[in-house]
Amino acid sequence: MDWQAIFHWVYVGGMTVGALHFWTLSRNPRGVPQYEYLVAMFIPIWSGLAYMAMAIDQGKVIAAGQTAHYARYVDWIVTTPLLLLALSWTAMQFIKKDWTLIGFLMSTQVVVIATGLIADLSVRPWVRYLWYMCGVFAFFIVLWGIWSPLRAKTREQGQELSNLYDKLVTYFTVFWVGYPIVWIIGPSGFGWINQTFDTFLFCLLPFFSKVGFSFLDLHGLRNLQHSSRQTSGDRFAGSALHFLGNFTINSPSQVSRRGLNSTSRGID
Repeated sequence: MDWQAIFHWVYVGGMTVGALHFWTLSRNPRGVPQYEYLVAMFIPIWSGLAYMAMAIDQGKVIAAGQTAHYARYVDWIVTTPLLLLALSWTAMQFIKKDWTLIGFLMSTQVVVIATGLIADLSVRPWVRYLWYMCGVFAFFIVLWGIWSPLRAKTREQGQELSNLYDKLVTYFTVFWVGYPIVWIIGPSGFGWINQTFDTFLFCLLPFFSKVGFSFLDLHGLRNLQHSSRQTSGDRFAGSALHFLGNFTINSPSQVSRRGLNSTSRGID
């Protein structure tokens, strides 16, 4: 049984369901701009096509004695900057879009993916790890961007949006950090896990990073715009985001306000 092909086909099915769900949501946008639904739909469509290529044994080459899935990078170099675009739109939901910051984040992410591809195709081990480290460095810049200047944008737009962004960026970061970790422990790096398990993880991580993130993002924005007449998806996303709030890093100002409110209640 070819488990890698099965994982890829299951992933394609998941992307199809995700794209259809986001299309359904777009029929009743509830105040969320249509371009956000368009990007959310395009991401799983493009990713599903790339993974379908791998499911039918395309999009891969042998490099340095291991299989390099270049179709993954064809997927990621398009979809990961678009995910950053979606996160940026959420961070600037009620203010003018800072396209300089958005362009910086998206272009830096292209560097992350391009260096990863070069690393995967490199034959000499030290060259492979050199390119990998270049990609990790660029990835840290992206993380700084979404946790510092982008996060600061949300503080100008009210507590509800700020809280939503904090939960989304926490979710976003947890899954994105998994990519370089799986890469380095897999066949492309130290070889601690085999190709089948590597394929499984590189189907699991992108599913939650793409469909999972867009699901929470769109439903979170819908709940923010109109808290009444929620759909079952809106309510489920609201519960998931509430759960994420238990693991969210709050800004000092939020912590201070909470402490102030607790003190006020104690005095009362």
